[in-house]
Amino acid sequence: MAEQVTIKGPDGSFGGYLAKPASGRGPGIVVIQEIFGVNAVMRKTADAYAAAGFFALVPDLFWRLEPGVELTDHTEAEWQKAFDLMKRFDAATGVEDIQASLDHLRHLPGCTGKVGAVGYCLGGLLAFLTATRTDSDASAGYYGVNVQAMLGEAGAIKKPLMLHIAAKDEYTPPEAREQIIDALAGNPLVTVHVYPGMGHAFARPDGEHYDRANAGLANGRTTTFFRQHLH
Repeated sequence: MAEQVTIKGPDGSFGGYLAKPASGRGPGIVVIQEIFGVNAVMRKTADAYAAAGFFALVPDLFWRLEPGVELTDHTEAEWQKAFDLMKRFDAATGVEDIQASLDHLRHLPGCTGKVGAVGYCLGGLLAFLTATRTDSDASAGYYGVNVQAMLGEAGAIKKPLMLHIAAKDEYTPPEAREQIIDALAGNPLVTVHVYPGMGHAFARPDGEHYDRANAGLANGRTTTFFRQHLH
């Protein structure tokens, strides 16, 4: 049960992929994209959350740059386009779109009104900013890139946040990882999991660094986290 929807944002409307729970009732989760747009991986992720009993909405956060981006990580040309989009992407307006997506979920028939967000890669950073800048009831980020540069906002975290960090993430060096852990250690709302030996995007199915066991561990933790805080 999935459909394309239109989300009304502060400066325009944009598209999104909405997967619905079979029961027609449940909390909501905004699924925040990687640098590849709303592609098959993100849609399958939303479908999995819907199967677990959530409304799952993947907003098209690249809509101001190019609506409908749908890339894979399989070719050099797609990687180059993805990195170009990431460089031009404005995180602040992206977070505003995430807030609009949270609002969209809250007003869906059948949604309980409790809504959270989960993001991957670029979305992992945005999940951290979602925890600091929006009214999300719970947020989770996978291998967020450049979270250490935003730790000045950590004091604004008022709702539960879970971060999954790959110990061998080529985009998050060990010193950055330690900065993140140290800065968040004093906040009881924040849980940080580090995955030894894992590279960036270890939870992306069919990705170069995909690891089924650790992806399953992280995904299980995230689903339990959302069941705990969104029900």
